[in-house]
Amino acid sequence: MALQIGLSPAIMESAVASSSAVEVGRTSRPLAPAAWLFAVAAIVFLMLVVGGITRLTESGLSITEWKPVSGAVPPLTQADWQHAFALYQATPEYQQVNGPAGMTLTQFKFIYFWEWVHRLIGRLIGLAFALPLLWFAVKRRIPKSYGWRLVALLALGAAQGALGWYMVQSGLVNRTDVSHFRLSAHLLLALFIMAGLIWTALDLRQMAKTGERRPARLTSASAAVASILAVQLLLGAWVAGLDAGQVASTWPLMNEHLLPEGIDWSHGAGYALTHDPYLIHFLHRWWAWVAVAALVVLARRVKPINRRASIAIHAALGAQILLGIATVMSGVAIGLAVLHQAIGALLVAAVTWGIHVAGRRSA
Repeated sequence: MALQIGLSPAIMESAVASSSAVEVGRTSRPLAPAAWLFAVAAIVFLMLVVGGITRLTESGLSITEWKPVSGAVPPLTQADWQHAFALYQATPEYQQVNGPAGMTLTQFKFIYFWEWVHRLIGRLIGLAFALPLLWFAVKRRIPKSYGWRLVALLALGAAQGALGWYMVQSGLVNRTDVSHFRLSAHLLLALFIMAGLIWTALDLRQMAKTGERRPARLTSASAAVASILAVQLLLGAWVAGLDAGQVASTWPLMNEHLLPEGIDWSHGAGYALTHDPYLIHFLHRWWAWVAVAALVVLARRVKPINRRASIAIHAALGAQILLGIATVMSGVAIGLAVLHQAIGALLVAAVTWGIHVAGRRSA
């Protein structure tokens, strides 16, 4: 009784409010959905890595049909393999590139394997997201106001599958590779989905920790940083799609020039900015330092709030710079190029974390 008299009404009201908030967080039990979303994001990361291997090994056009269900089973008999190979032999890539080089059935099986694994992981992501989502919905384990966000992520995943096939179609007729525009859209959407999964999981984890239903906000400063990084990712996708990394293997100069020789301006500046491999490689090299400056500012901003997020941004950024330089100087060695894409995806994850930290303070 003496203790109750000693407490001011304001303190008691604050304590009751805090207790109620924590209880709300506990009853909604958001920690399990958060762990599920982190796991799905990890599978998306795996798919990004395998997608990089698929692109670098020129495997993306090896499967010429889109069969969402039956396509999960690879060819099992010699006749099945001969049929799949015959379909591939009708493509421009085989007729103009791999056919004259004497591609064998064994070599075809190698590129088929990577494209099949890439599509299989895509199917796995769909199941790993849709089935638990249904279970959490039936059990009413999805916190209020998060259902629409999860459905939106599911829809984006479906769109990603359709976009992947749309990309492949661009390389089956009249050209020997896929459109670099469609390739970049496919890659950026995958990274956006991974970032959305991580952001939502961080919101749910914060709710479980504090009991507050206040999701982080995307501030204008953070949106600017994300936009700068998105431009660099877009340029990187175009470099991959146009094989622009192979036009120069020296750094920092490109074939002994700061601005490389060989840029084709004959179709205008707009066409060169979006199609010329020399210019796009040049832009990817030097826009990277704009991204470095922006991400260092972000990391320093979040350091007082969450030191680990700041370290993650700095570590991924430093590794990405070194791998980018090494990839160029190696003549785009496959191992280094795959690591470059993998660390790029981890950088997106770290930046998402940092922007979320900044957004929590704003919220």
